[in-house]
Amino acid sequence: MGAALVLNATYEPLCVVPLRRAVVLVLAEKAVIVEAGQDVMHSERLTLPVPTVVRLSHFVRVPYRREVPLTRRAVLERDAHACVYCGARADTIDHVRPRSRGGQHVWTNVVAACARCNHRKGDRLLAELGWHLRVAPVAPPPTVAVVMGWTAREPSWAQYLGLAETGGEAVAPAV
Repeated sequence: MGAALVLNATYEPLCVVPLRRAVVLVLAEKAVIVEAGQDVMHSERLTLPVPTVVRLSHFVRVPYRREVPLTRRAVLERDAHACVYCGARADTIDHVRPRSRGGQHVWTNVVAACARCNHRKGDRLLAELGWHLRVAPVAPPPTVAVVMGWTAREPSWAQYLGLAETGGEAVAPAV
C-alpha cells in the first residue's frame, strides 16, 4: 500500500502517512487532495483518485522545527549512496576531518564513502592525500526529515519538500 505526503494549510510539509490514513483525512473533510496518482479508489457510492499529496483544511501549529537526525542511513541517502571521493557505491560513512584530529560529528563533516576509500583515507586529511570532495557536504533541509525512512518516494513530493529532481535522485536546490 502506498503513502501520501501531508501538508499543513500553508503548504508546509508535516509528515508522510499511509494511503489509508490520507483517504480517511480526505473523506472526513480534514484534508483536500493536492496531487493524485493515476489510480482510482472505488467504494459502493464514491470514486476517489488515489492521493499522493494532501493538504490539511485547517492550520496545525508545529511546536518546533525538527532537524534531520545525523545517521548513517541519512548520510548515505543524502549522498545518493555514492562515494564522494571516487563515485563508486558507498557503504560506509567517513569524517572529512577525522574525529581524532578535532573533526566533529556534524552534517558538514560527514560524507558517504566506499569501504576502499574510507580505509585508504584512514585518519588523514584530504590535503595530505591530494584528494578532494566531489560534492561538499551540507545539512539537508529540515523538510527532508518528514520523509526520512520512506524508501519509496513519490516524484510529486519534491516540489513540496524543497527538493529538485535531477537524474532520478532528489537533491537540495542550489542557493
